[in-house]
Amino acid sequence: MAEYYQLLRRDLTGSLPAPQWPADTRLDHYRDELAPAIHAVLRMTQDQGGGRVGHLEEWRRQFVTDAEYDPTLCLVASNRGGILAVAQCWTSAFIKNLAVHPCAQGQGLGRALLLHSFQVFKQRGEPYVDLKVLESNLRARHLYESAGMEFVLRDILSNG
Repeated sequence: MAEYYQLLRRDLTGSLPAPQWPADTRLDHYRDELAPAIHAVLRMTQDQGGGRVGHLEEWRRQFVTDAEYDPTLCLVASNRGGILAVAQCWTSAFIKNLAVHPCAQGQGLGRALLLHSFQVFKQRGEPYVDLKVLESNLRARHLYESAGMEFVLRDILSNG
C-alpha cells in the first residue's frame, strides 16, 4: 500500500504566536558535543515520522555536509534531564525533522519548538516555512495545522 505525505506551509508575514515553554526548558542549537543526544531523540521518534535516521556517524556526516546545513537552525530544547526535543531545519526555510522525546510528548514542547522555528525563520526574512508530514501521522498533522500550517500538496512517499 502506498504511503502519502503532505507538504504544509506556514505564512510568516503576519504576527506569530509566542511559544509557551514548559518550566525549566532551555534552548540551544547544534554543537558537536550534543550530536549523540540529538541523534538519539531523532532515532527514538523516526518511526512516528516515517523517516530513516542512520547511525550516528552517518547521520552527522550527512547533516553537517548538507548544503543547507546551519548549526543555528538545529534547534534543541532540553532541561536538567537532557535533550527533550529537536527541530532540524534547513536554510531553505524547511523543517526537516521535529522530534520530541517520548517522555516529553503531550506537554506542549513540540508546539513551542515549532512556533520558535517560525520565529527564527521570520527573523531571517523568510516569507514562509514548509515541512512534510506523513498523511497517516494524524497527531503531527493536528499539531501543525493548529499552529497555522496549511496544506500545499499531497504526494506519494518515495523510499529514495
